[in-house]
Amino acid sequence: MHKYSLLRQAQFRNFLSLRLLSTFAAQMQSVAVAWQVYEQTSRPIDLGYVGLAIFIPFFITSFFSGDFVDRKNRLKVLGFCQIALGIASAALLILSMFFSQHIWLIFLILAFVGFTRAFMGPAGSSVLPNIVPKDQLMSAIAWNSTTWQLGTVLGPALGGFLFHLVGKSTVYGVCCLFFSGAFFLSTKIDFPFILPTSTLKFWQRLSLGLKFTWQTKIILAAISLDLFAVLLGGAVALLPVFTKDILHTGPEGLGILRSAAPLGAMVMALYFSQRPLKKRVGKIMLGSVFLFGLATIVFGISKHFWLSFSALVLLGITDMVSVVVRQTLIQLKTPDDMRGRVSAVSQVFIGASNELGEFESGLTAQWWGPEIATVVGGLGTCFIVLLWSVLFKELRKTDSF
Repeated sequence: MHKYSLLRQAQFRNFLSLRLLSTFAAQMQSVAVAWQVYEQTSRPIDLGYVGLAIFIPFFITSFFSGDFVDRKNRLKVLGFCQIALGIASAALLILSMFFSQHIWLIFLILAFVGFTRAFMGPAGSSVLPNIVPKDQLMSAIAWNSTTWQLGTVLGPALGGFLFHLVGKSTVYGVCCLFFSGAFFLSTKIDFPFILPTSTLKFWQRLSLGLKFTWQTKIILAAISLDLFAVLLGGAVALLPVFTKDILHTGPEGLGILRSAAPLGAMVMALYFSQRPLKKRVGKIMLGSVFLFGLATIVFGISKHFWLSFSALVLLGITDMVSVVVRQTLIQLKTPDDMRGRVSAVSQVFIGASNELGEFESGLTAQWWGPEIATVVGGLGTCFIVLLWSVLFKELRKTDSF
């Protein structure tokens, strides 16, 4: 089969385009919000609150969003999420123009974003297996990750430069337009939707998803490894602090650094789209997360802009290996009628590692300073990998998908 055959499928191309626009907007908005908050308060802990504001509603809502996605048309859910995120961008635009001094209003809007993401994650990941052949799923996941990383490479850079040149209001306005385009693309994708006929009650359906995840040890190992590794090793939340106070540059420098890890991840995802992993997938995943921790340590001790940039590129490369292995295992091991619930469980873990990790990073940076907090987090990630290789032999011994 031709390596680019997936891109010849209109359904898949529309899905990738939707992902690109939505990711572009989310990343641009993230840079603008982070810089705006830190510029107004100069407190690292407030960057932690940015992550916490998103995570709390995201975490709470995820307990029922997966079941909702399993029982509704996943494409329509995905489309409505784009509308909701566009409304959030419009609210940030109005806020930046008339009420920019009220930081608490930003946190309120971010809480709405977290609520919306709780539905968007399971909907997006559950759509993909329905529009591509099963034997092309890993390549599709890699292409999907490539597209997402392209947005996270160019989105922060564009957001940072627009913020620097014309201000935050323009950034939020462009985000609103991009989310609108993503909604339009969602209407161009179609697959047969069969309404579930299960008579089980909500709590019974939810418990089935949790029980499946817990009993399928290789899935539990993969998503929990990501949780603890990124929770401890995530330094992205502190980038405004490193950019302004240690590397001594402005929002354009923040945009470049925010693009570094996605750049490395995009290169690796593109590689996997052409050459999927076939052997030693468990050991490769563990090794990549260990290198993720080492890259975090290098970033924490760096005083030079381009060394920091290089460390973040390596961080992105190693993280993408983990992402592709984890997502492929989840999609191949999970029955279709349970994908929304299992994806929701997975996104709780991932959300905890990202948004809650941002709060942890901001808090420890407030206590110890950003450099020590980042180095300690990287060391913690390396320790978790060694511990997981002992606790979860199923993952370590997994040779192929």
